[in-house]
Amino acid sequence: MHITRRRFMGTTAAMAGASLFGGKAFAALKAPSSPVTITVADVAGNLALTQAAMERYTQAKPEWASRIAFTKAPAPELPAKLKAQQAAGRVDIDLVLTGTDALAAGLDQGIWTDLSPYKADLPDLQSIYIPQAFKMQAMAKDHGVIVSYYPSGPLIEYMPDRVKTPPKSAEELLAWTKENKNKFIYARPSNSGPGRTFLMGLPYLLKDADPRDPEKGWDKTWAFLEEIGQNIEYYASGTTQTMRELGEGTRDIVVSTTGWDINPRVLGTVPAEAEVGTLAGFHWVTDAHYMVVPKGVSEEKLAVLLDLMNFMLTPQSQAYAYDQGYFYPGPAVKDVPLSMAPEESQAAIKEFGRPQYEAWIAENPLEIPLDAEKLVAAFRIWDERIGAKKG
Repeated sequence: MHITRRRFMGTTAAMAGASLFGGKAFAALKAPSSPVTITVADVAGNLALTQAAMERYTQAKPEWASRIAFTKAPAPELPAKLKAQQAAGRVDIDLVLTGTDALAAGLDQGIWTDLSPYKADLPDLQSIYIPQAFKMQAMAKDHGVIVSYYPSGPLIEYMPDRVKTPPKSAEELLAWTKENKNKFIYARPSNSGPGRTFLMGLPYLLKDADPRDPEKGWDKTWAFLEEIGQNIEYYASGTTQTMRELGEGTRDIVVSTTGWDINPRVLGTVPAEAEVGTLAGFHWVTDAHYMVVPKGVSEEKLAVLLDLMNFMLTPQSQAYAYDQGYFYPGPAVKDVPLSMAPEESQAAIKEFGRPQYEAWIAENPLEIPLDAEKLVAAFRIWDERIGAKKG
C-alpha cells in the first residue's frame, strides 16, 4: 500500500503523542491555560527535516499549541537580532533551529535560555541518542537539545566529465586549483555547513599542531587557506550557491557533505552523475542541528516548547529527518531505521544515496566540532584573514 507523507503523518501522530520516551509521558509537563502559537526560526535549513513532524505536534496536542509559524534567517544575522529584541523586552521568536554556528555565537553572547533547570522535563538524552550525537550534545552546554545529526564531511564533490583525475589529498587539491583557476569554490564557514566542516577538517588533513585550537594550532591550515584562496574567484555566502554553480558548470569542484551531496542531486540542482571523494588523512567532523530557546520567552510557552522537544525526539518524529537526504542520515536518536521514514524519503535515498557512505562512516575517525568559544574564534580569523581578501 502506498503511504503518502500526509497519511504517514496522520497514522503516527497519535502514536507519538501518546508514547513514553525516556520513561516519561509528555503529559508530565503542565499544559498552558489555552493553546499557544509558537514561532520557530530556522537558521540551518533544518525545517526540511523537522517541519512535517512539528506540524504533527499541533494535531497530536491541540490543547498545547494551536499553530506553529515558521520563519528562516541567515545564521550570522539572528544572534544580533535576538540581542536587540531582548534589550527592548520584545522577543518574538520562541524556538530557534540552528547548527553549531549560531549556537556558538548565541552562547558567546548569552542569548539562549539555560535548560538545565528543566532536565526532568526532557528525556534521558544519553540513553536515547546515537553516541556521537550525545557527544555533540555537550556543545550546547545545557542551552539546547539536538534534534538531528549526521557525520557531515568534509568531502569534495566534482563532475567526473570535467575532473578526470580528482584530487586525493589536500596538496593535490591545492595543485589542481592552481591549474584550474576559479573552478573550485566553498562558502563562508559561518553560514555554511560544508564550509565550516571544511574549515574544521583541514587541520586533520594537514596534520596541524592542534586541530582543536584555531588560534595557536592551525598554522598549516591558515597558510593553506590563504594559498588556495588565490585560486578562488569569491567565497559564496551560502552552500546553495556553490551547488548551483557546480550544476551550471561554473565550478568543477566544491566542498560538500553527505547531505549536500545527496539532496541537490535529488532536487536536480546538481546532475545525478556528480561524484564525491575524501582526501588523505580524512576525519569526519560531525554536525548537528539544535533546538534552542531565546531568553525572554514566557514560562507558559517554555512548557510547551519542552513538550515539543520531547515530541521531536520520538522515533516517529525522528524518522522524518531522513527527508530527501539533506542531512543524511539525519536521526539523532537510536533505532530509527530508514524503513520508518516516509516512502518518498526511502525512494530518494535508494536512488541517490551512496553505498560507500556506510563504509566511510565505519572506517574513518569521527570528530566533534570545535566548542563554542573556539568556533567563534575560527570564524573570526577566517573572516579577517581569508574572507576579507575577497571583499
